[in-house]
Formats: sequence, structure tokens, C-alpha cells
Amino acid sequence: MEYLLQVKIAALVGLLFLTLIFGFIPARVKWFRDTDGTETHRTVLSLISCFAGGVFLSACFLDIIPDYLSDINTELHARQLETSFPLPEFIMAAGFFTVLILERIVLNCKEMRATNEERTTLIPERKSGHGHGHGHGDGPDPESSGHHVHVDFQAHSPFRSFMLFLSLSLHSIFEGLAIGLQTTDPKVVEICIAILVHKSIIVFSLAVKLVQSAIPPLWVAAYIGVFALMSPVGIAIGISVMEAQLAAGPLIQAILEGFAAGTFVYITFLEILPHELNSPGKQLLKVLFLLLGFSIMAALSFLG
Repeated sequence: MEYLLQVKIAALVGLLFLTLIFGFIPARVKWFRDTDGTETHRTVLSLISCFAGGVFLSACFLDIIPDYLSDINTELHARQLETSFPLPEFIMAAGFFTVLILERIVLNCKEMRATNEERTTLIPERKSGHGHGHGHGDGPDPESSGHHVHVDFQAHSPFRSFMLFLSLSLHSIFEGLAIGLQTTDPKVVEICIAILVHKSIIVFSLAVKLVQSAIPPLWVAAYIGVFALMSPVGIAIGISVMEAQLAAGPLIQAILEGFAAGTFVYITFLEILPHELNSPGKQLLKVLFLLLGFSIMAALSFLG
């Protein structure tokens, strides 16, 4: 048991450092952060982003959702909770709608604040005019005002980037749990190697998305640092659960996995794919790189 614990701690340290290395490549290399480069530079960045989109799509369909459905169905069967209602899918939908509602609340608050700011800047200008706020072109035109809010529909949403980070972080905890709950040395090493390869690609893709969002570099570094800690935290929790023998632990884990899966479905289909596929230029090449990212992750899942 002592040697098994040492193997798990080595896996914890290895996951932490490799995730940090791959995560900080896009965050620290200026080439990834430069959005005002040449047309070729922007095209390459877009193709890398499409590759990342394929990685996330594969993670959604071939990793997160299957893991969740397997775990929740196992727990429901073990507790003899048989029902005709699709409870696993309902939990996933609850995660989807939770993110949707939170995002709409955030956007609504931002719109209200922007509207109030426009009113406070426009009203004094109208009072300083010639008595009327309309006609003869002497009132300020909201469309030409410097305070008018323009929405860039092609920009990555910082909120959605945060939710992407959150859902992937939750999934990383569960991956770490898979290592921490193992009872044999070879199984720990086997799962750890699979997660190392998988997570290195995931964290690189996540870092690309964070860098392209309107997030300060310090926050990008914080996100990557916290994300790198998630699998080690999961390993530590798994070791603790093995010692404590909690009866309700697997069911709670499965429910949290469902929320994370629903969140990931939302981010994949409403943030990542629309952003890349709706932007003009190189459409077939973008689809090719999307398929490339998906295929690499699918091949890794098939092999391991």
C-alpha cells in the first residue's frame, strides 16, 4: 500500500508540471496573443483554434458524456433506482440550462449598465443644445456617439471562456479521482499516461481559447494554474475517499459529472464551433482542421 501511495503521488506531481508546461506555451508566447498580425498569421491562428474546437468536440462526445452516463447508470443500478424518466439526460440538461441562465443574467446586467452610461452622457449634451433634442441635426446622434456600444459577435465571450475552464476543471477532478481510487500500481500508471496525453492537448487548446478572449494575461495564468491543479486535487480526493470509504461519494461524483457534461455541451456548441465556423474565409480548411483535432482525440480514446 505504501508503494501504491508513492506511485499516486508521482502521478500527481507529473500531471501538475506537464499541464503547466503545455498550458503556458500559448499564454507566454507572444505569437499566440498577437491578433493584429498579417493575414497568414491570422489564418494560422484560426486553424489552430479550429483544431482546438475539434479537440473539445471529441472530448464532449467521446470522453465526458460517455464517462458520465456510465457512472450515473452504474450508481442508479446499484441503488435500484429504476425509472422510465431519463434522469441522466435530465441532469445533463440542468447543467446546460444553468450556464444558459447565468450567461443571460450577466449579459442583461452588462446591457443595463451600458444603457445607463449612454443616458448619462447623452442627456447633458442635449441640455446644452438649442432647447430641443431633435431636428435640424443639433442633437447628438446615438449611432455616431463615441459612447455607443458596438457588439463584436465574432469575439470570444470571457464568460463562456470561464465556463469552459470551469467545466474542464470539474472533469479534470474526476479524471484525478480515477487515479486516486485505483488499487493496483499498473492501473495507476496506465490511467496516468492516458490522462497525461489527453490533458496536454486539452490544456493547450484551453489556453489558446483563453488567450483569444478579452481576459487579462494575469487571469489567463491564474486559470491555467488552477486548471493544472485540478487533476492533482482529484487524486488527493480519491486517496481520501479510499481511506474514508464514503458510501454516497460515487453518486455525488456522478451528479457533478452530469452538470459538467451539460456545461461542456453548451460551451462546445454555442461558443467554440459557432465562433470558428461563422467567421469568413478558408471554410473547407477550417473543417479539415476541426476533423483533425477530433480524429486525434478519437484515436487516443480508441488506443487507450
